[in-house]
Amino acid sequence: MEINNLILKDYPCLHSEILRFADRIKVKALRTMFVNCSLNTLTTTVRATGSDIYLITGDIDAMWLRDSSAQVLQYLEISPKTSDVQGLIKGLLKRQFRCILSDAYANAFNVEENGNGHNEDECGERNPLVFERKFELDSLCYPLFLAERYYGYTNDETVFDDTYFKVSERILQVFETEQDHHKNSPYYHYRPTETPEFSVPGRGKGGPCAVTGLVWSGYRPSDDPCEYGYFIPGNAFVAVVMRGLNKTALKFNKSSIAERAAKLAKAVEDGIAKYGIVDHPKYGRIYAYETDGLGNYNLMDDANVPSLLGLPYIGWCTEDDEVYKNTRRFVLSKDNPYYHSGSVISGTGSPHTPGKYVWPISLMIEGITTDDGKRINDIVETLMQTTGGTGYMHESINADNAADYSRPWFAWANSLFAYFIIKKADKISYIKRTIQMEEKR
Repeated sequence: MEINNLILKDYPCLHSEILRFADRIKVKALRTMFVNCSLNTLTTTVRATGSDIYLITGDIDAMWLRDSSAQVLQYLEISPKTSDVQGLIKGLLKRQFRCILSDAYANAFNVEENGNGHNEDECGERNPLVFERKFELDSLCYPLFLAERYYGYTNDETVFDDTYFKVSERILQVFETEQDHHKNSPYYHYRPTETPEFSVPGRGKGGPCAVTGLVWSGYRPSDDPCEYGYFIPGNAFVAVVMRGLNKTALKFNKSSIAERAAKLAKAVEDGIAKYGIVDHPKYGRIYAYETDGLGNYNLMDDANVPSLLGLPYIGWCTEDDEVYKNTRRFVLSKDNPYYHSGSVISGTGSPHTPGKYVWPISLMIEGITTDDGKRINDIVETLMQTTGGTGYMHESINADNAADYSRPWFAWANSLFAYFIIKKADKISYIKRTIQMEEKR
């Protein structure tokens, strides 16, 4: 990865806060990893264009709406009041909003209208700003999620400008359309250069599904196609951000947007309750990963977030919710077909990386969504021992060989590691307690 330390001069306060937190970490290896991972997004992925902020995901030269949002959340945790962080996140939101208004069905974008990306795709529309046009629910949820989190930390109302509400209306329009995908939606996506299982079923149009109140999605946050059209973690994310949008719209007297957001959230919540929960013979009532509303379910979890394991992380439920607890036991077991147990690391993987590969993101989410100090420290130890000597996180790791990993440069995983360490600092034995940090939290 190409590290640009010069960009740190644009974020002096944030850089200082990261180093100050790192001083609390008593073990050099963990301290080095924290600094590496905290700064990775700033030093390798940020491109200030003059009018906004473009953020690539790492070794792919494109900006994903999902990844770029998740890559900056740790900065809100550590230094939200600084102009450094506010400028970074507001600049990123400005770029994300531009992208959504350009094509609300796309998941990844180019820095300019250069036509780079998957031009072989059959998807109905061509837009030179779009790198990839995979419709994923979380792509539209994450920017709204980030805006709400930003406001919650800063009380800066300027983020909710006319463009924010214009984007919100466009997102609402797409979600409402996709509640009856086969009747109302123009969207399809097929990649002829790959085998059919790597495109949306039905040559890009999707398999049969009932009208349930849920929102249809073509792809998962792994960028893999949904087997069944209703992706439950994504729908939970839709409900969460729509509840947030409802409150924000009411605050700014946008009654039409508020009403539509509340109606959509209620329909999705009812749909999950009716179609998204199954009675498992071993675990009891658990959330399905996907369904078609016709009685078919996909019982699994994928490390990419939103995931079933990460439902509290996105704000859908609390960690002590009964259905979530049952689901968590299922996800962290061999009954989840993508849970892998090995000699060096155990956790959830993904069909995106076939074989016995565990995603560090899944361990971070497991740690973020528990208060079990022993388990949190075990996860920290595992992550410290599985960087393959690089001091950075990876996309996935061979469960039996830490030197065998995918994507040496994956900024989302690095950022989430920093977020995990900051959020669970009071539980990690290697981190000194300070009154100042407790007051910040």
